[in-house]
Amino acid sequence: MARLVPPADGAISDHIPPGVHRVLTRLGDVAVAVFAADWQLIWWNRSWAALLGDSSSSPPQLRNFARDRFPVGAGPARLALWPVTELDRDAIDVAVVSDLRRATGRFPHDARLAELIRVLSAGNQRFAELWAMGTVAAHREDHKTIEHPSVGPVTVDCDVLTEGDSECKIVIMTTVPGSADETKLRLALVAGPPVTTNSPQTPKVGQSPQPGRAENQVVSWGAC
Repeated sequence: MARLVPPADGAISDHIPPGVHRVLTRLGDVAVAVFAADWQLIWWNRSWAALLGDSSSSPPQLRNFARDRFPVGAGPARLALWPVTELDRDAIDVAVVSDLRRATGRFPHDARLAELIRVLSAGNQRFAELWAMGTVAAHREDHKTIEHPSVGPVTVDCDVLTEGDSECKIVIMTTVPGSADETKLRLALVAGPPVTTNSPQTPKVGQSPQPGRAENQVVSWGAC
């Protein structure tokens, strides 16, 4: 991936440069999403939407994997709209908190990140305990089973690539070639994501996506 130059003011960037965008659009039917350094969802494609549901109807500021992972209050999940199970949930919890700790070192003056840490520390006991441990690591890979409402359970490998100085995270979900899971994922993609009335207009092909819009999104539609 091409390296990004971090913003001069030390703020987390939600910008996806054209070169990275071109790579993303060439991944075909692979389910992929892009998160900022604070795990804020900033881009996803049609396959991601078909697999996990459409986040576009959620307020942009709430489309955050860490917020879903460590909920505050009784609000609904914003990213994965149906149940997702993992092989080692505790390890992923630790990795996500460690990612955020790394981000505070890289972007110590980012207001959005500081507010996220404040809210989760005050409102989620599990997050507060892990934050106090002080572990620094990175979130790289996982195996998940998504209980899709149309095609049944789909097991995927989830890999996380971190892009250069920006700490932008590219999350890719794939199935084993030739498996029943691959067939289910293709069926989900053909069927299209559920219709939502609040879906934003689809970006034109070749146009850089705006934060919170799905590339090739049907107007109808958890990270590792």
